[in-house]
Amino acid sequence: MEVTQCSSCLLHAPKISSPKFQCWKLCPNFHQYQKKVFHVHSPNLLNLGKNSRKFSKMESMVVNAGDEGTERETAVIEKPKLRRFQAYEGYPLPLGATAQDGGVNFAVYSSNAVSATICLISLSDLQENRVTECVSLDPSRNKTGNVWHAFLTGDFEDILYGYSFDGKFSPKSGHYYDPTRILLDPYAKAIIRRGEFGVLGPEGNCWPQMACMVPSSDDEFDWEGDLPLKYPQRDLIIYEMHVRGFTRHDSSRTKSPGTFLGVVEKLDHLKELGINCIELMPCHEFNELEYFNYNSVLGDYKVNFWGYSTVNYFSPMIRYSSAGISNCGRDAINEFKFLIREAHKRGIEVIMDVVFNHTAEGNENGPIFSFRGVDNTVYYMLAPKGEFYNYSGCGNTFNCNHPVVRQFILDCLRYWVREMHVDGFRFDLGSILTRASSLWDAVNVYGNSIEGDLLTTGTPLSSPPLVDMISNDPILRGVKLIAEAWDTGGLYQVGLFPHWGIWSEWNGQYRDIIRQFIKGTDGFSGAFANCLCGSPNLYQEGGRKPWNSINFVCAHDGFTLADLVTYNNKHNLANGEDNNDGENHNNSWNCGQEGEFANIFVKKLRKRQKRNFFLCLMVSQGVPMISMGDEYGHTKGGNNNTYCHDNYINYFRWDKKEDAISDFFRFCCLMTNFRHECESLGLNDFPTSERLQWHGHAPGGPDWCETSRFVAFTLTDLAKGEIYVAFNASHLPVTIELPERPGYRWQPLVDTSKPSPFDFLSTDLPSLQRETAIQQYAHFLDANLYPMLSYSSIILLLSPDSNA
Repeated sequence: MEVTQCSSCLLHAPKISSPKFQCWKLCPNFHQYQKKVFHVHSPNLLNLGKNSRKFSKMESMVVNAGDEGTERETAVIEKPKLRRFQAYEGYPLPLGATAQDGGVNFAVYSSNAVSATICLISLSDLQENRVTECVSLDPSRNKTGNVWHAFLTGDFEDILYGYSFDGKFSPKSGHYYDPTRILLDPYAKAIIRRGEFGVLGPEGNCWPQMACMVPSSDDEFDWEGDLPLKYPQRDLIIYEMHVRGFTRHDSSRTKSPGTFLGVVEKLDHLKELGINCIELMPCHEFNELEYFNYNSVLGDYKVNFWGYSTVNYFSPMIRYSSAGISNCGRDAINEFKFLIREAHKRGIEVIMDVVFNHTAEGNENGPIFSFRGVDNTVYYMLAPKGEFYNYSGCGNTFNCNHPVVRQFILDCLRYWVREMHVDGFRFDLGSILTRASSLWDAVNVYGNSIEGDLLTTGTPLSSPPLVDMISNDPILRGVKLIAEAWDTGGLYQVGLFPHWGIWSEWNGQYRDIIRQFIKGTDGFSGAFANCLCGSPNLYQEGGRKPWNSINFVCAHDGFTLADLVTYNNKHNLANGEDNNDGENHNNSWNCGQEGEFANIFVKKLRKRQKRNFFLCLMVSQGVPMISMGDEYGHTKGGNNNTYCHDNYINYFRWDKKEDAISDFFRFCCLMTNFRHECESLGLNDFPTSERLQWHGHAPGGPDWCETSRFVAFTLTDLAKGEIYVAFNASHLPVTIELPERPGYRWQPLVDTSKPSPFDFLSTDLPSLQRETAIQQYAHFLDANLYPMLSYSSIILLLSPDSNA
């Protein structure tokens, strides 16, 4: 006897709208066989065979053959088992899986698929690479436009899901449909498989099958009345940090090192430092094992530590949670929410670094786990023959201005603001957001054709639809929006990023100019003064303000502050790429000797230079950003591209921070507090001559010549009265003449040439020590003079002269 499946049912079964399954027929010679059991198994492997999704679990059914009154031969045939889930038509919106009364609605966009299947997977089956149950969607009832949808009822406890799509597999046409693959929903709220950072999957698999969390109407989190802080951007001091790196080192002594909870345990450190906004390096789900391989230089394994390679944009990085995959990722989501809530309690906003320029699927040789298998021609910028444009330098480019993709990005950003309470976003390689999408169509984008519209894929747009939508969205317009205004395709938009009056930019020009001037390079005094004023040369003409400039000297990529003054050249051998990776032009200076081992004079100069950089950052108009670890002088040994190290190179050293408490860390805390106290250091507009005056070695005589290495200014401040700030970037000392202020006297506050604690004469110093330090300058100040050593900077305050 042979059991076969009706050919008509092969095309349509199982029907989504009916709980019934396949009809069965017997072959003509059925009566020849004795009673047997025929097992028609569903091959539940996650790599589904071509028709495997058509079968379901079966149970035995007895079928009798023969005419009435004759001896019957009996065969036992397996009949369909009662399904765990019932399926109905469902709704096309919202996209993703949405818990509703009585069940869950599933909706996914795929314009080129000819069939779609919802694959339901229990946690235990995921570990065994099996699908628990498949629900094939009927295009006549479960498809609206290009959205496939269904409403499922049943017991979803410990159940995950994914999708399988059938269609054309033709890379040259841009299509990668493969019904044997289980794909992640782009709108999934949590991605589940590996629960521990850096641990391989079964049999050493770096890309084990992943699945999506099914939401529940019972998912709740107690926000305890949390509301957005909504600080004016001009008042921010941003701290760029890596969640795992912040507390992974043993010296953190946290209960949950390397996690969201670990960050919570150390929020008071940030509060002490004067931070009121943290910028989290990528916390969307990514695969740290993406390029896992042995590093013979250090004897460990390279991983994707930074996380700039997104797997899913709605899911938090599950392995940044102490809970891992427990409760199907819900606990990880709540840990992220807990971090946001506790940061807000301490007056700290949270900005996310988001990577909408590319995904972890790479080029045509990369893995297929979500976007490429769902609708490759929609989600990626493609050339006419299916090649991937690579403006990101990472193999593919997200098709940001495609109507579907830009709505996806908008939905994602809204989710993180409304559901997760984040306060803003920094857009990695943000210039890609301004490039024309594949199949650019002005009618589709703007509603009508544009004369002379000959734009090709990737052309920069003056009014990119995505940036327009974000800028005018009622939810997103009120959060912080920061663009890294360049990409690896050569587009550089610092000062030119389409902004709608609200976008800020990482000011890379500020970084480069400050580094050049502080280390004593000729020809930068005028540009340096521009940076101190908030870069009006970049932002004023376009109608923006100083706070549209995010000022930084160091960031995650490049030298740390300590390495900036210790190394002339990069030292990236630990990356295993023969020192060929990383930026070659760092505008750094080792102060006379290369490396950490140097004589005492060099070490003293390095400390002075670190203070100079930090002081400059704090007295500049615009928004200062500090990089994690710079507050105590973290070193990466001259490595300026530490993307691959899950070790001490990237870990915050809490033991080193303790050593620096009375030295550089103290100086940083006092400088950030000084900035917060000064009304004039976070102006809402560019300073004018009514408030700011420039000086040279003599009052009112600034020197902007090519060889000038001295810049000074006075600034009227409503809280402090008047402030005098001067930078001497020369290798020679100088005695400067101070502006005359009858009835008042200049008093020293900061002098970076002095050792701690006399570098900042704050009230925490014993009064006798403080007065003694001030008296050392009395004879100079009596003559309205001040001596400055080489490579030093000062802040003086005006106070009433008791002897006047």
